[in-house]
Amino acid sequence: MLRPILLLAAALLAACSLPAPARPRVEISVIDRDEGDWLAPVRHRGQDWIAGTPGHRYSVRLSNTSSERVLVVLSVDGVNAVTGQTAHPSQAGYVLGPWQSAEVNGWRKSLDDVAQFVFTDLPDSYAARTGRPDNVGVIGIAVFAEARPATLPGPLYPPAPIAGSALKSERSATAQADAASAEAMPQSIGTGHGEREWSPVSHTDFVRASQRPQQVVELRYDDRSALVARGILPRDGRRPPHAPRAFPQGFVADPPYQR
Repeated sequence: MLRPILLLAAALLAACSLPAPARPRVEISVIDRDEGDWLAPVRHRGQDWIAGTPGHRYSVRLSNTSSERVLVVLSVDGVNAVTGQTAHPSQAGYVLGPWQSAEVNGWRKSLDDVAQFVFTDLPDSYAARTGRPDNVGVIGIAVFAEARPATLPGPLYPPAPIAGSALKSERSATAQADAASAEAMPQSIGTGHGEREWSPVSHTDFVRASQRPQQVVELRYDDRSALVARGILPRDGRRPPHAPRAFPQGFVADPPYQR
């Protein structure tokens, strides 16, 4: 597996626009490292949710689906997983090469190691312990394409802040209203600052092709009992009866006889 490359904090920005892609540039998934399972998301009222197990370590897998380099700014509980700052798309992140996938196992402590991501009780989460509990329970990415040298119109300059209102517009008002009932439930777990582990990366330069991210993804999480209480998972742990399945049973049956 190729190693992700850490972007220099002083990233550069090209003054050009970028059309929206036809497919996601980067796919994100979460893996329970203690069970070895991929945590399948459940769609609920416009949001994707996964069930985390308190005490289990997890990793965030990032997969570049394009033939060009991309920059991925990773936020966990509203905190930049590289710098520890309150997350913002203009900050440092990971650079993935064409078609590259990488697993981020924790909070970046240096170029050589990370502190493991661990599902833990909310008060013990890194965000809560550093006085930032408001966004616990969400893993997100902001993805940027790389500027091509031929498109750079003059001198480069540091990235300007992106207005928060512009990012909020990525989610429709309908989706926000539909999620209100689930949002009313208190968050149970967050991501802790676990043990150190070796995870080497290196610096590289990256010129963003646009000020705004090309893709923004949010993945919500909580423990299973909390997701049941929110109405996201059924109490018996099975699929809701109304959910269609691609492979409900075995072979092709004859259709009913018609006169």
